[in-house]
Amino acid sequence: MLNYKQYFAKKLSSLLTGFEAHDIMAWMEYPANPDQGDLSLPCFRLSKTLKKSPQDIAEELKAVLEDEHIDELEAVSGYLNIFLKKSMFAESLIRHISQAGDHYGSQSLGLGKTVVIDYSSPNIAKPFHVGHLRSTVIGNALYNIHAFLGYNCVGINHLGDWGTQFGKLIVAYHLWGSKEAVNQRAIDELLDLYVKFHEEAEKDPTLEDQARSWFTRMEQGDQEALALWQWFVEISLTEFQKIYKLLGVQFDLYQGESFYNDKMEPVIQELKEKQLLEEDEGASLVRLDAFGMAPALMLKKDGSSLYHTRDLSAAVYRADKYEFEKLLYVTDYAQNLHFQQLFKVVELMGYAWSSKLEHVAFGRVSIEGGSLSTRKGNVIRLESVLEQSIQKIRDVIEARNPGLANKAQVAEQVGIGAVIFNDLSANRIKDIDFSWEEALNFEGETGPYVQYTYARACSVLKKAQLPDGDVVQIPEVDGARLQDKEAMAVVKMLYLFTERVEQAMVKLEPSIVSRYLIDLAQAFNRFYHTCYILVEETQVRETRLALVQCVRITLRNGLKLIGLQAPHEI
Repeated sequence: MLNYKQYFAKKLSSLLTGFEAHDIMAWMEYPANPDQGDLSLPCFRLSKTLKKSPQDIAEELKAVLEDEHIDELEAVSGYLNIFLKKSMFAESLIRHISQAGDHYGSQSLGLGKTVVIDYSSPNIAKPFHVGHLRSTVIGNALYNIHAFLGYNCVGINHLGDWGTQFGKLIVAYHLWGSKEAVNQRAIDELLDLYVKFHEEAEKDPTLEDQARSWFTRMEQGDQEALALWQWFVEISLTEFQKIYKLLGVQFDLYQGESFYNDKMEPVIQELKEKQLLEEDEGASLVRLDAFGMAPALMLKKDGSSLYHTRDLSAAVYRADKYEFEKLLYVTDYAQNLHFQQLFKVVELMGYAWSSKLEHVAFGRVSIEGGSLSTRKGNVIRLESVLEQSIQKIRDVIEARNPGLANKAQVAEQVGIGAVIFNDLSANRIKDIDFSWEEALNFEGETGPYVQYTYARACSVLKKAQLPDGDVVQIPEVDGARLQDKEAMAVVKMLYLFTERVEQAMVKLEPSIVSRYLIDLAQAFNRFYHTCYILVEETQVRETRLALVQCVRITLRNGLKLIGLQAPHEI
């Protein structure tokens, strides 16, 4: 399919002196008002170099630009507005989407390149709460988007399975826990023990010393400590797998912090050899004062490791193993400084790949204005949110479509989709104040709305021709039959899909795809209500059905990218 921005940017650059096609392409716009063209070039940036007014430049370009795809040109207020030949545009796009099918919107931009994505990363022995959802669904969407654009993706769940918190849990277990209680209540019991530790440690600070001592024993290979730790890990992974199955999220690797235990010493030695590591009151650190940052602490006084030690070891290991084009860390913005320090240390070590590390920061989640805190037990379980969302959809289906086949499956697909879409519909850097009312709202610009629109398109195709409504053989379409403004609005939205997916990859922003899906669904529903599709006139009917099929294909492809299912009926 022709990339019109690229195509016309190249033609315009040949008519202008001193301007590259990629610059002109970046300046070109899609006017919101169809009366202002299908593509527009603001000529203001050309004015200074060409020493002419923007309007004069637009007039001159209008006079010399000729092409078979152009229906009309306008020079208005310093803009060159390009009107495409609608029939040609619509016919070529419909043909392309129908032939591409599941691959519509995909590209080979990442061919031969590897992207490593570190996401989800819940802490062992703590429940999977709504705060963990963001890293999980953002990371999963970025994985899907990069793979769709041709990258080899490696998704790693960097579990929080090491650190002093396990010393705390071991102390709590010895003092107040039992094997029977942990076996019976699993992660709930581990959470209660963790919370109790912090309550008691406020009254008895020596408990913190005991916790540090147990963690040191873990790092030194103490069998009792490691056996308890392994038990806690297995209990937690069983719990996490239930959530990942509901969300439809998979990982290529589960490599927690503990995986790098035997890989830290060589990195510490390398820091010493490169004279980057220094001692300060018994601890070992890398000073970053020259870069306006606090030191990166590498080893505690007792020799035990920290987040920086393990993350640095992980980065070096991943660079050696995968030779990545990008290594993305999907965590909340509270860790901005941590990753700035980490990336700077990698750079100081002389690794060229330091420029390929990127922190994909996102806003934090609060509960009705209050912060999440595992220590205080102030969490909302994600499993509870998902279950309630599924039940709400089940109730809606029973009220509106009680005869629907596979009601339980559809309720799960739409209920979970609502929660995921709620998270991915806004810019990732924005904070989310979680509320049940908003998370389970199924009106307006939501995941269920997009899924319902997809089901509506399937229903139209099913009524028209085939029993399953999955594939419709469309004869040659007649673009002249799609001149209605509502139909052309759908055509234009369909065309934008490839560009929006690429933008989402470049900006590491899945919400670009989510917002696109809302825009396409709204455009299609306006078309559906305005232009009757199953008319008797054969050419009009078949052409409109072809457009419906293209909407169905594009909605399904987009939903899949952000981790949502596309049920044929709701």
